[in-house]
Amino acid sequence: MKTSTAPERDSSVHSHSRCPACGAPVNWSERPPHRPFCSERCRTLDLGAWAGEEYRIPVASDPFVLATESPVEDP
Repeated sequence: MKTSTAPERDSSVHSHSRCPACGAPVNWSERPPHRPFCSERCRTLDLGAWAGEEYRIPVASDPFVLATESPVEDP
């Protein structure tokens, strides 16, 4: 019975990247523990930015809904 093995990855493809927080080089072929960040510090800073709402995901609003809503009037 022949066992199949997963194909080996070409380590030269995308083996280096930059930390999204500080721009330091990150060697992905070494499997850094904080990937895609270079360190625990950068990972924590990025998490704090999300928690502090510094990053926002844009939401497309429907202009038709906003235009047809009427203000609530007090009786």
